[in-house]
Amino acid sequence: MGSSGNGQDDARARRRPRTGWRFEELSAVTAGVKDVRRVLDAAKTGRDLHDRRTVLFLDEIHRFTKAQQDALLPGVEERWVVLIAATTENPSFSVVSPLLSRSLLLRLAPLTDDDVRALLQRATTDERGLAGQVSLDDDALAHLVRLSGGDARRALTALEAAAGVAQDAGADVVDLAMAERAVDIAAVRYDRGGDQHYDVASALIKSLRGSDVDAALHYLARMLEAGEDPRFLARRLVISASEDVGMADPSALQTAVAAAQAVQLIGMPEARIVLAQAVVHLATAPKSNAAYLGVDAAVADVRAGRGGPVPAHLRDAHYAGAQKIGHGKGYVYAHDAPHGVASQQYAPDDLDGREYYRPTEHGAEREISARLQRIRALLRKR
Repeated sequence: MGSSGNGQDDARARRRPRTGWRFEELSAVTAGVKDVRRVLDAAKTGRDLHDRRTVLFLDEIHRFTKAQQDALLPGVEERWVVLIAATTENPSFSVVSPLLSRSLLLRLAPLTDDDVRALLQRATTDERGLAGQVSLDDDALAHLVRLSGGDARRALTALEAAAGVAQDAGADVVDLAMAERAVDIAAVRYDRGGDQHYDVASALIKSLRGSDVDAALHYLARMLEAGEDPRFLARRLVISASEDVGMADPSALQTAVAAAQAVQLIGMPEARIVLAQAVVHLATAPKSNAAYLGVDAAVADVRAGRGGPVPAHLRDAHYAGAQKIGHGKGYVYAHDAPHGVASQQYAPDDLDGREYYRPTEHGAEREISARLQRIRALLRKR
């Protein structure tokens, strides 16, 4: 971005660490085997005659064919060069195994928002950038940070385009409208740390609860496009699967948990597909909050001090002397009882007969409700 003269080149050279090694740079987009061999021959000569090592930086190595990558092997194997190769692809699939086995893999993580923000602010004032010709207002800066996705080059390209829009308009400040126009992407009205974060997250959950799959997908997309952490969204879906779908469709929780695990494995942007599948499942599933209400009712009784001693026949009878004090006496093994349901008291005395779980007639709970009535009738035959 911007022009560079000889003075700037000299300044970069002064900042470059001096190791005494020779530096060569190639791009796999334009270079071929002939270029590789030229560098390797020069490196071998430099080592043999001058005891000087060579560093070869090869960009976009995944663009090289297998034969082109194989041409690097002698130089790496004989240490004529120290090869530093960069790729945006998975090296396990894009780099030949002999070269990969001789390499140390370093994964570069995306920049943080703070890093990108500092970069953009420096680029507006630095002589190598915009040299103070324009500045960014807060909304425009936040928009460009979100668009970057942690990629410095993307951020600088967007900044340069936005500065061009401002300069064409005769302005010395880039505002949000100019930033939007420059990259043709509207700013998402969403603040990850403020009210918008909670409002949109709330709208997503309530749309799922209300079975509006289209609205739910909108809010999912809105949060993802604004840079929301997909792991936060996955956690909310897991909660919704139990709180709002529950036993009306027990498989909803399986889908949500699987989605949360998949998000951890693959990350963005593919994680949006996994999250969308979970959103569609939860939104279109039959709904029940009976399990949620049941545990809250049980918690309320516990907090109110209800629930006496565990009935003697249910207490642990395995340790020495337990049976002498009545532990386990009269206990009926459920698998020995008709229908696998033993008619005996399980709850403490003051909660005997208390019903916390009241299934609805929605989805799978319709069948659960009928079965539960029969089970409760068998339990109370005593």
